[in-house]
Amino acid sequence: MSKLYFKYGAMGSSKSAQALITKFNYEERDMRVWLIKPSVDDRDGADIVRSRIGLSCRAQVITPEQDIIEAYHAAGSHDVIIADEAQFLSPAQIDQLRTLVDDENLPVLCFGLRTDFRTRFFPGARRLMELADSIAEIKTICSCGRKATVNARLDSAGRVVTEGDQVLLGGNDSYTAMCHRCWKRRIASQRQEEETQP
Repeated sequence: MSKLYFKYGAMGSSKSAQALITKFNYEERDMRVWLIKPSVDDRDGADIVRSRIGLSCRAQVITPEQDIIEAYHAAGSHDVIIADEAQFLSPAQIDQLRTLVDDENLPVLCFGLRTDFRTRFFPGARRLMELADSIAEIKTICSCGRKATVNARLDSAGRVVTEGDQVLLGGNDSYTAMCHRCWKRRIASQRQEEETQP
């Protein structure tokens, strides 16, 4: 029985690596995988899914206005769908993936972030939390050793940022995974420094 899966984790938890390993495992069993990614994620090239450990593969790019059901049928027959950076898909596109699970009996595995740098849901991630049959966290750790849950955005001076647009593409130089306690303490420490400066 096919399911909609959401595998989420903080920055640096090897989500893209796991997506590509999952693709390899299906293909090793002679199954056809439709690998997709949202067009907003163009850090490594418009149609490339790349992990920090060096794995990479071409993917079909999905634009915000695109109908995923139509794109799936146009792409030809596949046995499974894997979506990287699924938090950037629209809620309507997540609904379309759910329809493909139900109507085409396809397993759909979505990998991505749950929340942004302010600890607020991405719209696509929220819809996945509402619709997925299976939700699993891909864990990573904070520098203190605790489980990281916050995608802390950093400015050019390495200070934690708490305001700005929800989407700002970047890698290890723009974000770091932190536990909630360290994130709150870092913000409080920065505010205290600002207040004591002349």
